[in-house]
Amino acid sequence: MNALRGMVWLLVFQSAGELLARGLGWPLPGPVIGMVLLLLALRWPAVQKPVGECAAFLLSHLSLLFVPVGVGVMTHLSLVSQYGVRMLAVVLLSTWAGLGVTVLTLHLFRNRPPAPHGAQSPGQDADV
Repeated sequence: MNALRGMVWLLVFQSAGELLARGLGWPLPGPVIGMVLLLLALRWPAVQKPVGECAAFLLSHLSLLFVPVGVGVMTHLSLVSQYGVRMLAVVLLSTWAGLGVTVLTLHLFRNRPPAPHGAQSPGQDADV
């Protein structure tokens, strides 16, 4: 029963995100806004426990979510054979680009000297 409550929470936050995105004209997709709202709400046990049980259930059946993708690939096999090499190149290049940016960002933050205690970080105004 808790897993069902968790599914309700997931749908509530997705719907709230959709309403905010469409109602306020935000450039982010509704499900992304809903996930941010869910992240904030996961601090409360009333949300955390049911969503955790629902997530465990969904993760245990995750392999079923790959069936539609496999069927789609099989039905469009001619497109895969026509553009497969290009798609593979794009996937590999974008993966390596993402990894490269992540590594450079990590090195940038890791090699930065720590700020002295009580010092302000850049962009903060002093209290006058």
